[in-house]
Amino acid sequence: MTHGLDTSFLVAAEVSSHEAHAACRAQLQKLLKAQDIFALAPQVLAEFIHVVTDAKRFSTPLTLEQAIERAEIWWNAAEVVHVFPTAESTLLFLGWLEEHQLGRKRLLDTMLASTLRGGGVASILTLNRSDFAVLGGFAFPK
Repeated sequence: MTHGLDTSFLVAAEVSSHEAHAACRAQLQKLLKAQDIFALAPQVLAEFIHVVTDAKRFSTPLTLEQAIERAEIWWNAAEVVHVFPTAESTLLFLGWLEEHQLGRKRLLDTMLASTLRGGGVASILTLNRSDFAVLGGFAFPK
């Protein structure tokens, strides 16, 4: 099975001081053992770098160089497939915004969801299930 990676999950998996770090790492190991793969969109890497280098969020944030290095490791991992926004996924994004009356704080997650859906991905690894559940059609492995 292919699981889309949300920024919240990726941050928790990479930042050892994050409260969900151990659980996310364990889940990754379980899915890797099952030979599942992970779908990663470029916008997740941008948001990941932004978050993990933020001193307001972490007492010991990663340096920009460390964050870029980790992002490159994820992007190049054998278990990762790349998904990209398309014309169709962008129309889906716009349609979901209207249909579900989503506000500006939901833009990034909705764009990610439409990109994943466009790439045939129906499972999302996230710490914020409610951000995606309203859109329907996604599973959230435990």
